[in-house]
Amino acid sequence: MPISIFPNGTRKAIARLPPYPSLLVLAVPLAIVEPLKLAAVFVGGAGHVITGALVMVCAYTVSLVVTERLFAIVKPKLLELPWFAAIWRPFVAIRGRVVRRLHGLFGGRRTGLWLWEDGQ
Repeated sequence: MPISIFPNGTRKAIARLPPYPSLLVLAVPLAIVEPLKLAAVFVGGAGHVITGALVMVCAYTVSLVVTERLFAIVKPKLLELPWFAAIWRPFVAIRGRVVRRLHGLFGGRRTGLWLWEDGQ
């Protein structure tokens, strides 16, 4: 079970949103973090390379974690949008074929990303 970064009430409120507001909720963390990444480049370019690199790593980490958790909550609503479902389902099919091909090439136990499955 993944660690929950949102309180239960917040998660339920987000899950009840209609499809387009759900898409907006998913875009908000990206809109906040992307300028931080640009600021990190400027900080690094001004000679503060370590600080810029740390800000960049933190911004990417927060962006990835928050966006992934939000996407898990709003994905059922997003799949109600015909254009999103038309993009998502082929993406999942292609991703599954690539993962199976890589598993066939490298073999071994199925751990980590090999367990990355999608129920849709």
